[in-house]
Amino acid sequence: MKKIPITFRKRMILYNLLIITCIAFIISIYTYSSYKEDVVANEIASSVSRLHSLSFRLETACDEMINIVQNCAGRKSLFLTSILSGSDVRVSKQSELYAAQVLRDLCAISGYNQYIYKITVYEKDSLFIQAGTSSGSYNDADCLMDTPWFEELLNKDIQEYTLTIKDNPFSINTIANPQLLPLIRPLQYSKKDRPADAWVCLAISPKLFRDAIELLPEDKSVFVMTDDLSVVGDMNMDSFSMEEFPGLLASLTSQTGSLRTRLSGTDCILTWERQPVSGLILCEVLPLDQMPLNPRAIYATVGLVFLSSIAIGFILSLLFTRYLTRPITRLTNHMEVISAGDFRPNPDIETNDELGVIGRQINQMSSHVSELMENRIRDEQEKLGLEIKMLQAQINPHFLYNTLDSIKWIATMQHNAGIVKVVSALSSLLKNMAKGFNEKVTVRQELDFLDSYVTIEKVRYIELFDVDISVDDPSLYDAGIIKLTLQPLVENSIFSGIEPSGNPGLIQIRVFSEDQVLYVQVRDNGIGMSEENIARMLTDTSRVTKHYMSGIGLPNVDRRIKLVYGDQYGLRIDSQVGVYTCVTVSLPLEFVHDQQYN
Repeated sequence: MKKIPITFRKRMILYNLLIITCIAFIISIYTYSSYKEDVVANEIASSVSRLHSLSFRLETACDEMINIVQNCAGRKSLFLTSILSGSDVRVSKQSELYAAQVLRDLCAISGYNQYIYKITVYEKDSLFIQAGTSSGSYNDADCLMDTPWFEELLNKDIQEYTLTIKDNPFSINTIANPQLLPLIRPLQYSKKDRPADAWVCLAISPKLFRDAIELLPEDKSVFVMTDDLSVVGDMNMDSFSMEEFPGLLASLTSQTGSLRTRLSGTDCILTWERQPVSGLILCEVLPLDQMPLNPRAIYATVGLVFLSSIAIGFILSLLFTRYLTRPITRLTNHMEVISAGDFRPNPDIETNDELGVIGRQINQMSSHVSELMENRIRDEQEKLGLEIKMLQAQINPHFLYNTLDSIKWIATMQHNAGIVKVVSALSSLLKNMAKGFNEKVTVRQELDFLDSYVTIEKVRYIELFDVDISVDDPSLYDAGIIKLTLQPLVENSIFSGIEPSGNPGLIQIRVFSEDQVLYVQVRDNGIGMSEENIARMLTDTSRVTKHYMSGIGLPNVDRRIKLVYGDQYGLRIDSQVGVYTCVTVSLPLEFVHDQQYN
């Protein structure tokens, strides 16, 4: 398979395109990554903002709850003085109802009354009032004080209000509210010896956190934990295992932040915010596969960046390769001119760079080649002229001796006019051969030379053969042919074909043309020749003998034609043993001026 050539410019463009494509690919990947990181960063910022808003609402609610507890625990004037004086006088039923109403009003003023499951103010043997969304019972105080965590919460530092979730200790409505977040403080104005004899307890319902979370967009995954990492409210967390978060959040010490992690087999971003007073931890889980990445926008952006990079790089590549390959193109064009035979120097290829050095060397080389070619052509012309002249000059002296001997015998034996005919033919033949060796003559002149030769040979061989000449077109008489082309062919027919047969023979000469090629056929009905002899006939120059008029022979005739006209012309031999031999001369058809050989 023939390989398709790739020019230097095309190769440079391909290499540049490969580099540009790699760069464009890297830029596209970077653009995609940056876009994705921006989306993730925006989602994290939005999540932080949502958590901050949620934290603000919950912090406000917790502050109101703490404020209620502080008012109940520290303000003696909040209730009737007669009730809270600690006297031994029993509190009347009317006074207790008044105190309970004050407690209910305090809860209502906060605005979070619906999330206060129960608030209890207790002073042993003096006061026991309750308010909140849950119904009260006479033994609620005992149930509360019997819990294992009552003493722990009661003895907390006065400024510590971290929330923890506990099991509901009250016997009423534990199914609807199985867990609570209690805040307990001793009554600071009480005269009881033990804090456990006078205290206030506010139980917060987890519904506060669930309702706050539901204000967020419904597709978000959010949960709230207490300081002890117990979940008090969540939304859309069914696909995650809540057991993974306590250990993860325990290692986070900052108040707010974000963390990329893997939760329940999903790559996620976890954002959180921790409240300093209540200790609540608010978290949102952002699965990366659910990020609002707009595929069409991403593909359009990446595709635009990629195509823009390719287009800009391709244009720059064309400009660069054009600038770089312009001197190379001049060099290759000049080399094509040189290969066509024009060795003139080209000053345009001598630039002031490395390629200019090559251009100067090429100009110098072409000048040297031009000189060498001129010398070679001149030498070849001289050699060709000498070779042609030497070939044409190879006249065998034995022919003259034989001819003169024939003339002698004719003069001795016949005493007739035949001697005049032979002498005239010999005189004409020698005169034309003795003149300048013109390279080309007309077909008519060549046939005249051949007629003189045939006349002499017929006398010598006593009419052993006849010659028949036919010219297809009279204009072919003026066609050019190399001098002494036909005589060696006829001579070969006589001596190699007819004479060895011992029988009278016929030599037929036909002149015709086809496709601007001149053909001359010399055919005899002699002994013919084998295929081996045909193969040697045009290559073996040793076959010429002293009996030949000239030492030219068929190989030299073929060589002369090829020297003058080229290898596509020359002789072709066809033969059949015992039947015929046909030698065909092929020459380019051209016409020359008739020259007289008198």
